[in-house]
Amino acid sequence: MKRFITIIFLLAVTSGFYKAHGLNLMELPPFERAVAIIKYYEGWHTKKDYPYIGYGHLITPRDKGLNYGLSKKEAERLLRNDLKKLCRMFRFMGKDSLLLASLAYNVGPYRILGSKSIKKSQLLKRLQEGDRNIEKEYLEFSHVSGKFIPSILRRRKMELFLLFEK
Repeated sequence: MKRFITIIFLLAVTSGFYKAHGLNLMELPPFERAVAIIKYYEGWHTKKDYPYIGYGHLITPRDKGLNYGLSKKEAERLLRNDLKKLCRMFRFMGKDSLLLASLAYNVGPYRILGSKSIKKSQLLKRLQEGDRNIEKEYLEFSHVSGKFIPSILRRRKMELFLLFEK
């Protein structure tokens, strides 16, 4: 019951904008839900958030001319392009590619995929084994530098609720 109430609260908070504009968050296609979640939880990045801009786009050397005066429309375009790239990166995971891409947008793809210096995540291992019971592993991505962050936990619960297909 507690989990149900938490999810209803999270939906109410994040869908306020959509209700105000006559839209229902649950009626949006999954990709649009992911964009809404990211925009809501990332918020607007300013110079103090360097090297991030807009809704969390990582500034790279290829972003010549990009500055903190960009419009919300341009920032959303960057977010969508970044999320599409991450979806392609996780395409091998089929129906879980959007969930993993949304997570990777926040934590970086190699915390999930692994690299020479980082082990492949337990989350990815479970999904690759066909185990759909991933809530615990997914919610473990609610820490920054080993410290638990409640707002990140709320984000993870919302991502699971809106993007994960059992």
